Amino acid sequence: PRGKRGWKTFHGILKGMILYLQKEEYKPGQAPAEEDLKNAISIHHSLATQASDYNKRPSVFYLRTADWRVFLFQAQNTEQMHSWITRINVVAAMFSAPPFPAAIGSQKKFTRPLLPSSTTRLSQEEQLKSHEIKFKAMAAELLEHRSSLPEKKLKGKEYEELKQKEEYLIFEKLRYGIYATLMRTKLKTGSEDLAALEVTLFDTVDGTEDSFKESQSSLSLNQEPAGTSSKMKRSHQQATSNQQKS
Repeated sequence: PRGKRGWKTFHGILKGMILYLQKEEYKPGQAPAEEDLKNAISIHHSLATQASDYNKRPSVFYLRTADWRVFLFQAQNTEQMHSWITRINVVAAMFSAPPFPAAIGSQKKFTRPLLPSSTTRLSQEEQLKSHEIKFKAMAAELLEHRSSLPEKKLKGKEYEELKQKEEYLIFEKLRYGIYATLMRTKLKTGSEDLAALEVTLFDTVDGTEDSFKESQSSLSLNQEPAGTSSKMKRSHQQATSNQQKS
């Protein structure tokens, strides 16, 4: 139940498309313990968003993974929360391989498609174009879905399937829209420095850059291990209906 969710404290470190959650503070060159590997989360095709509807703790954000698991993370402050959200989404946008072509079949029941966990082979410009195409496709499919809803009220499985499909399309439209925005901003800045990208995205004032530096995860845009980590608390819920709508 949502009110009885447990929280655990970890040191988070982002390497490539894997978010490692370690009990001990990260030390460069030290391999993660076996228990830490079990807590690792793949962020391919994932989306991090501020948990604006969660008011029990400050600086909390959602992370929805490709298989639609939902994790809640509490950062140490608002600046770190925004930094984690930006870095997770930038990495997912840059490195997630394009989705597989839609399956063709006679099955009427809606099922979410599987998303590849491999790294994209596209250039950054091609990756941006891919996200823009998917955003337009999701927007068009959402409009078509809503316009074709039956006039009579549905119950049971039919209603749940239509609801699930709409939630999926809303989320995918949001995800690809954010991916495209981040890729456009990154290409415009022309820098591999994520702190500079954060400043551009959030229009931060002078003096906040130090906070961003303190909250840097171990992230390298060429997917090589990097330096520091950040402490956070994690909670997990199995949910499919709390995504933000646009």
